[in-house]
Amino acid sequence: MDLAQHDDRTAEPTAQPTSVTVSMDDPLRPDVVALLQDHLNDMHATSPAKSVHALDPSALTAPALTFWTARTSDGTLLGTVALKELHPTGGELKSMRTAPAARGRGIGTALLDTALAEATARGYRTVHLETGTHDFFAPAHRLYTRAGFVPCGPFGDYRPDPHSAYFRLDLAPATAG
Repeated sequence: MDLAQHDDRTAEPTAQPTSVTVSMDDPLRPDVVALLQDHLNDMHATSPAKSVHALDPSALTAPALTFWTARTSDGTLLGTVALKELHPTGGELKSMRTAPAARGRGIGTALLDTALAEATARGYRTVHLETGTHDFFAPAHRLYTRAGFVPCGPFGDYRPDPHSAYFRLDLAPATAG
């Protein structure tokens, strides 16, 4: 998926749009490991350890997971997302993270759209996610709500937790072409 975005950090009116590509990637690349470590650090800073469900980079290499990054045309990492198969008709979003300098530029939406397109192509009927409940997570809640996710109870191996919010999206069946 390509996404052309104006780089809002540039004050010059003649700045060229920055091309952004979302594609499958290796979660063990050094820049990805660094971004995911920042993600884990933030999760531990906002939630008790027992409520942190973010995966470390090595866990993102499991066969049941597909991992994508968003990068600029020069290779700068902007964000990550993974789709984990829970069962043949359902998946879970994991490791959704936008680099701080790239926030507010549509990167999260592009990553989410890519993962949801893959879920639909696989024939999933539902996609779930778990995220935090603190104010830090409010932008994520808004993103997921705009995409049609609705609050739900714990799913899979999750248990009720005041520091976790659970969401579900029912997908329309893929139509034969």
